[in-house]
Amino acid sequence: MSELTEMGKRAKAASFEMSRLGTVEKNKALLMVADALLKNSSDIIRANKIDLEHGEENNMSPALMDRLRLTEERLEGIAEGVRQVADLDDPIGEILSMKKRPNGLMVGQMRVPMGVIGIIYESRPNVTVDSFALTFKSGNAVILRGGSDCIHSNLVLVKVIREALQKAGVPEDSVQLVENTDRAVATELMRLKEYLDLLIPRGGAGLIRSVCENATVPVIETGTGNCHIYIDASADPDQAVRIVRNAKLQRLGVCNAAESLVIHRDIAEEVLPLIAADLAADDCEIRGDEDSQKISQFVVPATEEDYGKEYLDKIISAKIVDSVDEAIAHINKYSTGHSESILTKDYANAQKFLREVDSACVYVNASTRFTDGFEFGFGAEIGISTQKLHARGPMGLLALTSTKYIVYGDGQIRP
Repeated sequence: MSELTEMGKRAKAASFEMSRLGTVEKNKALLMVADALLKNSSDIIRANKIDLEHGEENNMSPALMDRLRLTEERLEGIAEGVRQVADLDDPIGEILSMKKRPNGLMVGQMRVPMGVIGIIYESRPNVTVDSFALTFKSGNAVILRGGSDCIHSNLVLVKVIREALQKAGVPEDSVQLVENTDRAVATELMRLKEYLDLLIPRGGAGLIRSVCENATVPVIETGTGNCHIYIDASADPDQAVRIVRNAKLQRLGVCNAAESLVIHRDIAEEVLPLIAADLAADDCEIRGDEDSQKISQFVVPATEEDYGKEYLDKIISAKIVDSVDEAIAHINKYSTGHSESILTKDYANAQKFLREVDSACVYVNASTRFTDGFEFGFGAEIGISTQKLHARGPMGLLALTSTKYIVYGDGQIRP
């Protein structure tokens, strides 16, 4: 029996125990985990330092190094996320509907855990804790497979979590870490259909594509983020400068950072020079079409590839359009279905944009950086789904549940 198969068996057994835990027991355990993370912060940061050193040796990009880094402040934020999950309503056992049939049967739906969830991810140790907290609160067991880039951090994080669960008297096998970072082991996890009920990849386009192509387990696809900001003719120029700066530069290495600008021709000569100068002050390059190059000296030529690219860097594309319809067509062509925003004072254009842009999260007059489970009030998130089946957008507790029909009778038989 392989190590992964053994982990799957233990996870399945833990999932049955998890389904019997009450809300009080789960919340108590989550709070103990949050306290343990802070109590063991020095060990966690020491392990994270090893991963950071390896990242530097391997010439990891600044954006990925930022994703990898843990600090006391970030650990406090991670622990607070666990506490917030404990404060959330427990979805398990919720009755969604109950209807009486003509034969007297009462037919309803109850929310239940998925069972065992596998999560494959890269370079983000915070995902380890977020994934545990959300799967645990929703009554699931989880098998985690992080990348080699953050293995030392993950080993300590999962050790701390499991020790806290043991002290709380709940199944410690509700969270397990695949310690072997070989790609063949990841592929084996993708096919652990006998034990996994759901698989969620979190990472770059290559990882997500590999999971979708190789998995025999049902997958929720969390997509990359070629996020757009469309500046409509009636937009406030000063507001546009502030929002674009925040969406592009506030944090480069995240999937909800803006990667593409679309600007209405009627406002382009006013707003593009302001945005270009502001971004250039932080060494952010704009790659644009011929029209945008004529408007600002800071704009360099774009290729077709630029309009569909998630840079995760100080680069953004720009396109001048003649109408909101052209903007929507451009976005729907090049978007990865993550997050898009329209900046406008025109109500009709705002509503049109909301209806017709085919992405998981669509904004009016706000930064795309808000696409986040914490910002949406979920406490944490398991990922941001860009697919349309089961879950879409930031995935919190509800996305990790299923339903089953419950039927009450008093002796009915089918004629």
